[in-house]
Amino acid sequence: MNNALGYWKSPWPGEDGGPSRLQIAPSINVRGKKAQIVSRMSIVSTMTVLRGPGEVFLLCHTGGDDAVSWVERIDPETLETVARSVDLVAGPTWPGGIAAHANGFLYVVFGRYIHQLSSELEVINSLELPRNRPYNSFVILDSGEIVLKDFGGARPGVPSTTRSVDCELLVIDPSSLTILDSYVLNEGSVSRLSSKGRDIYVVTMTQLVRLHWDGKSLQRDETFSATYITEEGQEFAWDPVITKSDVWMLDNGAGSQNYTTSLLGIGDAKTSQKLIRVSLSDGSVTNYSVNDQVNSLVANPPCIDDVRQVAIGYDSAHGVVSAFAFGNSSTPLWSKKLNHAMHPILLQEEGVVMMNDFRVESGLEDIVLLDVMNGEELHRVTTESPLQSVIFGSCGFSNDLYVCSFSHVSRISFTS
Repeated sequence: MNNALGYWKSPWPGEDGGPSRLQIAPSINVRGKKAQIVSRMSIVSTMTVLRGPGEVFLLCHTGGDDAVSWVERIDPETLETVARSVDLVAGPTWPGGIAAHANGFLYVVFGRYIHQLSSELEVINSLELPRNRPYNSFVILDSGEIVLKDFGGARPGVPSTTRSVDCELLVIDPSSLTILDSYVLNEGSVSRLSSKGRDIYVVTMTQLVRLHWDGKSLQRDETFSATYITEEGQEFAWDPVITKSDVWMLDNGAGSQNYTTSLLGIGDAKTSQKLIRVSLSDGSVTNYSVNDQVNSLVANPPCIDDVRQVAIGYDSAHGVVSAFAFGNSSTPLWSKKLNHAMHPILLQEEGVVMMNDFRVESGLEDIVLLDVMNGEELHRVTTESPLQSVIFGSCGFSNDLYVCSFSHVSRISFTS
């Protein structure tokens, strides 16, 4: 169950399960079970979130610079649409996000708009955001405020050299959708925000930065920063995972705008893929080598099992997944070929991680469940998606998991 105070108390109220992006799905049993899958077409689905019992909400959108988004409430088992919001005005496209707030409302950030919806998918309020850029989702602080920022990277159809020189964080009142404060950082940011309590973590093009919301204003924490870019040709990092003592992220994010059906072979970085660990106590940086090939690429966060002290990173351009024990050393545990690109999901109670494997030979995507400690494949099911997922999954209410791609939404259930 999510413990972040700003979110609805459900097993998965927002992307990655909560604002620290731990990606932990509670109480799912897969060992010794049979896996079944159902898929349906859903263009373009981004993520599912859970609210009250049986309430599964799916965020979808169109593309281009004049896109719209919408939300569907779907049947938890068949995935069929039960209810749908009106089209929500958006603007420039980059996958946004949806979350169930502790106040009972749903919030959608997509394009340059934030929308407040009732659980019946009626639009309560909307706000056009100040910059004509996509805002790639948001976090909800423990005090209830919504924090978001503009996306600073290249997008499909936009020259690959196009990157913003700064980014602006906004704090939004969830009741009125008024802007309470803003803060401009002098570097662009591609990664999504993460937070813990009232602390917000921002990955810029070269640094990890922490800001604090004191209830009135955003303040940069001058005692904490980490420069994670240390090599020529190394590229920016993606979404940070906040554990008890560290922040974890994967570098080499350049090239994802060239996605067509997968991230295979389209990396821009001139360095090998690294899993980056930043100490919350002193900002020190430790690198783990996921893969030793150049032109690597990642578009999402790693998976960190803080209980077993295992960190899992990947290189989506070359189809490599590697795991490390990070207790008192950085011992490699296992590495395997797997065409993974989406946000992983950790079944922490069982020591299992859900990942995807885009099968070039079949043109379809598989969902696989692996043992965290040794990489053993426990389950493999094939979706109907001809596109590699680079976006989100979630848990369900009934020993099940959901996976979105840009063409399909799928449900994997586990039964005796």
